[in-house]
Amino acid sequence: MKKTLYFFSNGEIQRKDNTLFFENETGRRFLPVEDVGDIMIFGEVDFNKKLLEFLSQKEIILHYFNHYGYYMGSFYPREHLNSGHAILKQAEYYLDESKRLTIAKQFIHGAVKNIRQVLKYYYNRGKQVGSILGNIEALQPEIENTCNVSSLMAIEGNIREQYYKAFDAIIEDKDFCFQERSRRPPKNFLNTLISFGNSLMYSLCLSEIYKTHLDPRIGYLHATNFRRFTLNLDVSEIFKPIIIDRVIFACLGRKMITKRDFEQDTEGIVLKEKGKKCFIEEFENKLKATITHREIGRPVSYRRLIRLELYKLEKHLFGEKEYEPFVANW
Repeated sequence: MKKTLYFFSNGEIQRKDNTLFFENETGRRFLPVEDVGDIMIFGEVDFNKKLLEFLSQKEIILHYFNHYGYYMGSFYPREHLNSGHAILKQAEYYLDESKRLTIAKQFIHGAVKNIRQVLKYYYNRGKQVGSILGNIEALQPEIENTCNVSSLMAIEGNIREQYYKAFDAIIEDKDFCFQERSRRPPKNFLNTLISFGNSLMYSLCLSEIYKTHLDPRIGYLHATNFRRFTLNLDVSEIFKPIIIDRVIFACLGRKMITKRDFEQDTEGIVLKEKGKKCFIEEFENKLKATITHREIGRPVSYRRLIRLELYKLEKHLFGEKEYEPFVANW
């Protein structure tokens, strides 16, 4: 599995023969590209057309983020896997309300079941989340009774609101109280971490979609529109609880990230470079971790699970096998 390069410092990336180097005031660092799949840029990094041509040849995807860690855009190679047949199937399942709702429900089922698994994990370790777990289980049957995607999103919102109430009980740190979900800008340290982690998750899913026949612009839970990718948002719902939220709990529980890793500016609260690096290190460790896959019968990494999820969706669209979301069993 290819790795991801992260850039936080300001500088310039250039091509040098058959490799890359990053240069800034501290010097020049060469970057072997044979095992690189993605580049994530958080700093002010310059590059030119020659670099983009090289990345395209090597099928390396470049994602860039703004000062606050929000995803801004991507450069990706010319689609070598895009299939007209697959795009037509995606559109067919989106335009047919019944088919779209079926897929959207599965995304929510996967998200909620993985939320339950996270809560059960911490409940079994003495965290006071039993009543919240019960509230979510009471809401869960409503998913199947919905008759449109808007109602489904409302139910998902209610479940996630309950879930976020458990964060304080799990984290148990007065510096990281949840209060309420806030975005752009986040109003406290915990919301800043959630937003940063979710941006990483959306970008990761986008990268994995580019390596399949699917088109990221056609999702099912999130409405397809003119402004953004949506399929990566759909797939992220399944994995955010078991990847991003677990990374947050680990970083805070082990005091790897503290309130000193944040700063306030005119637009809101920002995670400093040290905090971003710490979060990403734990994020990468999680993606490399393996579990025994029930169907395959052998260990697979969490990163690989995302690609397998997309392959399952492809099979559903092509009428080969009904899509069922991944659910953690730890």
